[in-house]
Amino acid sequence: MVAPLVKPRIVKKRTKKFIRHQSDRYEKLSKSSWRKPKGIDNRVRRRFKGQYLMPSIGYGSNKNTRHLMPDGFLKFVVHNVADLELLLMQNKRYAAEIAHDVSARKRKAIIERAQQLSIKVTNWQAKMRSEEEN
Repeated sequence: MVAPLVKPRIVKKRTKKFIRHQSDRYEKLSKSSWRKPKGIDNRVRRRFKGQYLMPSIGYGSNKNTRHLMPDGFLKFVVHNVADLELLLMQNKRYAAEIAHDVSARKRKAIIERAQQLSIKVTNWQAKMRSEEEN
């Protein structure tokens, strides 16, 4: 198994989702679908004490750990075997993720080539189980 070159500790400033204003009042408003309040008297927009918090640039992740997966790799979406060759020298920094629209036959070829190049594939099991059963 390929291990990342460095595995820094990922620190999130906020792990909870931002709640949409008045989403508890209306069933049709999803709690997780954030929209910025635009009203002139809106309490959330004016940042009154005790109201929902609004997302801001200060909640951003550390630049060194942004887009980093918990295992220490960065994702790189692969559509074919040729895309894997781009990760040849970067196999300890990036992990390949096979795109969702790749067929099972091409997936098998991508996975075999990734093992030869010792590149980690995050979704190597996807669409492979049905191929083995048939």
